[in-house]
Amino acid sequence: MSDRDSSLSASQTEGEFEGEMDEELEGDTEMEEEKNENGRGSPAPSLSNISSTLRAVIRIKQKYQAMKKRRQEMALGGQCPLMGAPGRTSPKIFTFDGITPTAFSSPSSSIPQKKKRRKKKRVLFPEGGRRRAAPKQDRSRAKYCLYLLFAIVFLQVYNAIENLDDHVLRYDLEGLEKTLRREVFGQQGAVESLLSHLKDYLSTYVHNKPLVVSLHGPTGVGKSHLGRLLAGHFRSVVGDTLVLQYYVLHHCPQEANALQCASDLSALISEMVERAEEEEKIPLFIFDEAEHMHHEILDTLLQLVSSNQSNEYLNAIYLFLSNLGHAHITKHMLHNSSSISMAMTASGRHSNLVKELTPILRSMLEELHPLWTEADILPLSLLEKGHVMECFLDEITREGFYPDHANIERLAGEIEYYPAVGGHEYSQTGCKQVVAKVNLL
Repeated sequence: MSDRDSSLSASQTEGEFEGEMDEELEGDTEMEEEKNENGRGSPAPSLSNISSTLRAVIRIKQKYQAMKKRRQEMALGGQCPLMGAPGRTSPKIFTFDGITPTAFSSPSSSIPQKKKRRKKKRVLFPEGGRRRAAPKQDRSRAKYCLYLLFAIVFLQVYNAIENLDDHVLRYDLEGLEKTLRREVFGQQGAVESLLSHLKDYLSTYVHNKPLVVSLHGPTGVGKSHLGRLLAGHFRSVVGDTLVLQYYVLHHCPQEANALQCASDLSALISEMVERAEEEEKIPLFIFDEAEHMHHEILDTLLQLVSSNQSNEYLNAIYLFLSNLGHAHITKHMLHNSSSISMAMTASGRHSNLVKELTPILRSMLEELHPLWTEADILPLSLLEKGHVMECFLDEITREGFYPDHANIERLAGEIEYYPAVGGHEYSQTGCKQVVAKVNLL
């Protein structure tokens, strides 16, 4: 459309210029004719008339050439100049030189320029050869195995954390703690140590060795009573078939039958641990009066508690109750009672007792049999007169008698005591005679 319009305008302009030129030429011719007519009556033309005619012809020629030149410039430029505008000396041709992108955009609007994409280098293949894709790098299979290992470890750790509380709740250690604090008198430090061992062991089901705890103390301090409470609690949570109370003087009183007793005991323990493995529970074995155990039984138990046994034997609890080392415990408490502060808690007194007596008891017990090297030793302290009165109060209430304080003091006064040392009065027989005296009421 633009080319057609420009051609039309150029043709119109050319026609107009030819008309103007013809009119001017006619006007100049008419003027010359008038001059000639005016001079007809006169004599022959003079030199001045010839010169004026020549000047008019020259002027007409110059004007014609100027108009022709202007017409050519207008035709080349494609524009029609206004009349009287100065003529161009040379045609103006449009080029892209000197034109900037901002010339076509308004100053108010700014169009973001697109970044030129960098052309990728072309891969030149040899002539006559096929184009082949770059070979893929072989991924190592070890990376996937490593990812799988990480996932397995994460799941195992997560499962272990989730099951920690489940095992503790299954054995109801909080209920056991309340029972022992309520029923056991004067041994709060030992009770806390025993519960700590049980919590650490029962928090998981996988172990590298069984839990072996040995309680040592003089007569009447509550060893057998503590064992009965533990047996009753575990029977309620794991069942009767996974709890064994072994009384040496009852199950194997004769030394001549020691070898047969050891064989029967080994078979019984093997059967119980296999059943516990199937039920995913931990059995409890309590050996009371362990000071009367024969060497054959001790040898059998040493093999059962060693860490080189199969997995079912490693998930078990062995509790030994004996009065081995009672002389060392009694001597230590009587000689050090003056240094024991009355304001010291039961836990603090027991921690000092364990710290000072454990090396002595361990060296003495290891000379008797190597089984005690596998056990955690917990000494039980002597009972004071106040603890004996608590035993009387509990037994009188249990039998249904009225708990008269004066009567309790009278009964407690009938018990034999060691000489008072440092404000402490320890019983020689503990609470062993309490039941017999209450039955006489």
